[in-house]
Amino acid sequence: MSKKEDLRVKEVPDVVVDPTSRRRYMKGRFLGKGGFAKCYELTDMETKAVYAGKVVSKALLVKQHQKDKMTQEINIHRSLNNRHVVGFHGFFEDNDNVYILLELCRRRSLMELHKRRRAVTEPEARYFLKQITEACVYLHQNKVIHRDLKLGNLFLNDEMEVKIGDFGLATKLDYDGERKRTLCGTPNYIAPEVLGKKGHSYEVDAWSLGCILYTLLIGKPPFETSSLKDTYMKIKKNEYHMPSSRCSPQAKSLVQKLLRNDPTDRPSMEIILQDDFFTTGFLPSRLPTSCLTMAPRFDQLSKLDARKPLVELNGTEGSNTRQLVKKESEGASRPESSDKSTEPSDCYLSDLFTQISAVLAANPADKVVIQEEEAEDPACVPIYWVSKWVDYSDKYGLGYQLVDNSVGVLFNDSTRLILTSNGENIQYIERDGTEHFHTLRVFPETLTKKVTLLKYFRNYMSEHLLKAGANIIPREGDEMVRLPFLRTWFRTRSAIVLHLSNGTLQINFFQDHTKIILCPVMGAVTYIDEKREFRTFKSCLIEKHGCSKELASRLRYARTMIERLISSKSATGKARSTSSQRTT
Repeated sequence: MSKKEDLRVKEVPDVVVDPTSRRRYMKGRFLGKGGFAKCYELTDMETKAVYAGKVVSKALLVKQHQKDKMTQEINIHRSLNNRHVVGFHGFFEDNDNVYILLELCRRRSLMELHKRRRAVTEPEARYFLKQITEACVYLHQNKVIHRDLKLGNLFLNDEMEVKIGDFGLATKLDYDGERKRTLCGTPNYIAPEVLGKKGHSYEVDAWSLGCILYTLLIGKPPFETSSLKDTYMKIKKNEYHMPSSRCSPQAKSLVQKLLRNDPTDRPSMEIILQDDFFTTGFLPSRLPTSCLTMAPRFDQLSKLDARKPLVELNGTEGSNTRQLVKKESEGASRPESSDKSTEPSDCYLSDLFTQISAVLAANPADKVVIQEEEAEDPACVPIYWVSKWVDYSDKYGLGYQLVDNSVGVLFNDSTRLILTSNGENIQYIERDGTEHFHTLRVFPETLTKKVTLLKYFRNYMSEHLLKAGANIIPREGDEMVRLPFLRTWFRTRSAIVLHLSNGTLQINFFQDHTKIILCPVMGAVTYIDEKREFRTFKSCLIEKHGCSKELASRLRYARTMIERLISSKSATGKARSTSSQRTT
């Protein structure tokens, strides 16, 4: 969008009215933006139903082909009704905008999961790909080709179910055998026949599935290069490499079938579902929300489907899984997640320091902030952060509660104990990072004192402390949950600094109760102000568009604290504190 076009775009009103039905919708949280659209939560003021409202300014729909494209997107999407397609709930327009009401997918997209995790485990990839393929079966049966299947268009609802969205490039065949000739798609996922302009059909979606599966398993797209020209050349020559050490033979075989140059050689969606990748590998029936940032627990997954061999869940060298050790009678144990195998030893502190230094070098508070919203990126909102804490380090350690209601303790001996939000499963992390999984009813006798202290911290925080942040309802039976743990912390006169094992750095300021949450993996900062309003910004966009003086001052403080963490010998060891006051 050019600056000239941007000036013509009017702000979306706080209350949006459908001129035909007279229904009124309250504009809520900003959800993000694309090339032409901005997205907000829109709440029906009568029914209280909440939608993702895709808002397109008419000022941007000047040319006829733009209007036709919007009409086609609406007509195709409104005709669809499938469990794994983003629900279409209506559309309307006023003098300024077109509004499309869509199903709200609160867990964002697979793109955000990919950014946080890079490669995922094979059972997770199988879980996601099966649902995407089932949706494609439905689309193709209805003569619809999506033509832009990619991680960013695959959304996740509260139940971690995949929903295909964004039908802006989708097309519908008028007759069997019809070939489309429009050059469209996203470079890393585009099929060779589209580049050749010889006509394409359903097979382009199969190619995209191959790119998606490869990206999920390997951590980057198969044909990705630093230039568009080189990427297209690799696609045409079918040049990609799939390390055998990173996936099973079945996964490699399916990728090869999907990425065949000749579209007629690719399997149909129905045949894909019958592939060995799905029929012989472990396929979880559900996944926990925690997999957005951490690999799940497969010791419990294996019990859900005893038909699948445990060896299939192992982590081959360099992947995001690890070989599971034998389950002991009192609980399961395994090494620390191999998410760490590709993470820097300082848990992203150096990356975080570089990001914040670049932001501050741009003097963001000196910029004229015309629309601070331009720096916002709600897709980068942190998955986990500390909502309560109590400092009892003079005797035992620091207790804390994460935003999902799970409770943890970093003990003075540098071990950690976490109780998941279902109130049943516990995760014990030794000083060297080795993880053990038990339940609150069955655990080794050596942990009795620590479990008792964990319960004490939990009860104290529940009875005496207010929770900071939104309440997330736990999903019962999430035995697969693995949580980031508190890596280290310290207090100053002004704030408490909390560093989680997934790289998230949180600073709570005592005087005004504001908070900042820095995520080096997403390159983002979340600011919670005095009114508890929650906004997430991309660091690179703050450089460009600026930010408030309040946020800039807290970022300067954060850089000093990061320096302290980097230089501190206790960055991965015992927590330190200047007092033992218990607080939030």
